[in-house]
Amino acid sequence: MITEEYRRWLEADLVDFDLKRELREISGDEEAIRERFAKSLEFGTAGLRGTLGAGTNRMNIWVVRQATQGVADWVKTQGGSQTVAISYDSRLKGWSFARDAASVLAANGIKVRIYEELMPVPALSFATRYYHCNAGIMLTASHNPAQYNGYKAYGPDGCQMTDDAAAVVYASIQKTDVLNGAKYMSFSEGVEKGLIRFVSEDCKSAFYEAVESRQVRPGLCRTAGLKLVYSPLNGTGLVPVTRVLQDIGISDITIVPEQEYPNGYFTSCPYPNPEIYAALEKGLMLAREIGADLMLATDPDADRVGVAVRCPDGEYELVTGNEMGVLLLDYIASGRIEKGSMPKRPVAVKSIVSTPLADKVAEHYGVELRHTLTGFKWIGDQILQLEKAGEAERFIFGFEESYGYLAGDYVRDKDAVVASMLICEMAAYYRSVGSSLKERLEELYRDYGRYLNAVDSFEFPGLSGMDKMASIMEKLRTEPPKEFAGKAVVRVKDYEKTEETGLPRANVLIYELSDGATVIVRPSGTEPKIKAYYTTLGKDLEEAKKEKEALAAAVKPYFA
Repeated sequence: MITEEYRRWLEADLVDFDLKRELREISGDEEAIRERFAKSLEFGTAGLRGTLGAGTNRMNIWVVRQATQGVADWVKTQGGSQTVAISYDSRLKGWSFARDAASVLAANGIKVRIYEELMPVPALSFATRYYHCNAGIMLTASHNPAQYNGYKAYGPDGCQMTDDAAAVVYASIQKTDVLNGAKYMSFSEGVEKGLIRFVSEDCKSAFYEAVESRQVRPGLCRTAGLKLVYSPLNGTGLVPVTRVLQDIGISDITIVPEQEYPNGYFTSCPYPNPEIYAALEKGLMLAREIGADLMLATDPDADRVGVAVRCPDGEYELVTGNEMGVLLLDYIASGRIEKGSMPKRPVAVKSIVSTPLADKVAEHYGVELRHTLTGFKWIGDQILQLEKAGEAERFIFGFEESYGYLAGDYVRDKDAVVASMLICEMAAYYRSVGSSLKERLEELYRDYGRYLNAVDSFEFPGLSGMDKMASIMEKLRTEPPKEFAGKAVVRVKDYEKTEETGLPRANVLIYELSDGATVIVRPSGTEPKIKAYYTTLGKDLEEAKKEKEALAAAVKPYFA
């Protein structure tokens, strides 16, 4: 079966020369053939994500066409505008994939609004809402290395597709032959017939206006004299982030030259993830050189942003996603109260794996902090529920520990453009009152306790990886640990048990320990890895770190 499928691909007109060459190169290599054809990439609520290359288990134009036919079949059952928005980032094959997706949709009689230049996730979410689309498609693999690309599908609210919709799409994909099952017309024919149109300047302008409307203290940055180093990590952030920052009055922006322009090979940062030091290293070197107040880096699809701040000793310190989430929540809440712009009964949202320090801050300001499953679609769903009740304005902020933030209901995914703007505004504000982001963070720790949040990832590559991960999670459920590092497990929350959590079913386990620490175990939804999240509380950072290291050592054997 696997060999037959390989031969079928080898004999087909694959259009993309790279695919044919790859298939010829692996001739006779049974393991390489098996890796590509033993299974198909699965379509879930996060869409598709995989290594570029030939085969059903790789990202290529044929898998994109097949997935898009599934989306088209679903759209045709929905009524409405029968329109889909499309964007793409700087990844290899991105424009080809976007164009082919548009071509499949057009062949199905579905109208398309596609960006003529690469634009980030929040712009795609915005366009989906702006044009009252049935769906949106973003071609991206987020922060994965250069050999990856992916396909994110969005619903009509601009939020990543729901479980129910994704299941319908996946069922349709399974019935569609990958090489000849998708309807197709050329991109030029779709344009000529008026089915494919580019996103208008009006839509782009409206996006920027929506972002800039989320300023807490408009005009503050014009006189702050903030000095910034910024890296788009060779992705989509350059144009939108710099435009917004310049619009609000930040003009002293130095771009990391090696990472300025789109480059899908990511030659200067092989793993373009703003969570890791290596991705920010060149930016930090430049920040030290010019004495910048702040260094920012957005990932390739500009839905996440990493930050380093200058400390009093002149060195730079990376701010974690949890810390920045708390800083932004604190700044937005206090600032909106000061300015009289806080809505009645304000709502903020965080994921269950994000820091409990946010709960303390929210309580202080009288903000209802809702907890959701991991995945920004769940934060988007909370906004949707408020919108249905005519109360969307109650939402002031949402965040995940993985560097994703959103202020405002104009999009329904994390937005590094608005986050970059607010982080800079926040830095400018604290500078104007003789303080800094670092000092404010230390004040929060003094007020509420020295929380430390950390995460370890355990990778399980190859075809057997998913089976191994499933086995580990099953054992953790059937033989739950009684203690970690000498601290008794006093409660286990299993998110497979919806009757206990009140949330949708999820493959997540939370272990609450006798000293108040927690260990959370969750398989990634987009990569072959299991993540272990630790929260410890100490009298100071050193004590909290020591507790974390002890927990990590106790947890590690479970993933051997």
